[in-house]
Amino acid sequence: MQPVEDQSVSPARRRKGLPRSLQEGQDPDPRFTLANERTFLAWIRTSLALLAGGIAVEAFTQDIFDETARKVLGTTLLVLGGILAASAAGRWLRVEAAMRQKRSLPIPLWVPLIALVCAVAAATVLIAIWVTNGF
Repeated sequence: MQPVEDQSVSPARRRKGLPRSLQEGQDPDPRFTLANERTFLAWIRTSLALLAGGIAVEAFTQDIFDETARKVLGTTLLVLGGILAASAAGRWLRVEAAMRQKRSLPIPLWVPLIALVCAVAAATVLIAIWVTNGF
């Protein structure tokens, strides 16, 4: 007689090397896992845009900003982009674990900060262009 496989153990529990939070609970609907991955990629795209913006500020705004303002704005965008990229994986992991354990999804705490920094950066560039070229 062949042993009966335990159906209560999810396939994720049998995978070695996964974080403990992904080995507990039940596998979520694959559509939700794939949506979580798409959200992760959106966070990565946002971080790449912030990094590109920081590089662009440093490379193309010598005529608009003085050196200090250029460095502060460019560095702020670069640091925020790096932090966002680093935190994207942690967010993916927390959401995946919450889905497996049937808990509420964590709130993305970075959203207000990203919105604020982008708004301030846009306003700073707009004001600098108006001052430099006249309104």
